[in-house]
Amino acid sequence: MHRFFIAALRAGIAAVILFGLFAQIVVIPTTAADEADRFPPYAPFAAPYVTVAIVGIVCIQVALGAVWMLLTMVQRDAIFTPRAFRWVDTIIGSWIVATLLAIGVTGHLALTDIPSPDDGMEVIGALAAATASVGVGASFVMLIVIMRSLLHKATELQTEMAEVV
Repeated sequence: MHRFFIAALRAGIAAVILFGLFAQIVVIPTTAADEADRFPPYAPFAAPYVTVAIVGIVCIQVALGAVWMLLTMVQRDAIFTPRAFRWVDTIIGSWIVATLLAIGVTGHLALTDIPSPDDGMEVIGALAAATASVGVGASFVMLIVIMRSLLHKATELQTEMAEVV
């Protein structure tokens, strides 16, 4: 059953990474161009927001790659080694960068007067989504930091047990 879960997780990770590549190459630039064509005052904001969105997806892909490596370590029964911390730190770092990007977007949306084709609800909705992303990102980073400390304790205990035996 253990191998089945690892294989299922790897399949999910591969699917998300491939979907992210499709979004980076096709969906995000096309959507931004369509919105700028539909409402020309959005044009100056298109390139910076496309860049932020693509970098945000890269952060998620890096974290998923690190999870893939951790799954490999679990499969080899080598998760309680100092090498695992490198991958956990990679996850933490990529999520910190993604959260900082979300903070930047939130600040920009809050402080900049962005024109809106209708009643401004699009900007308010984007601001709410960016604020929620900051909260989720910060919460996830704190969770992984706590999990890292638990991994550290478990690694110390395993090392002590290996010395005793």
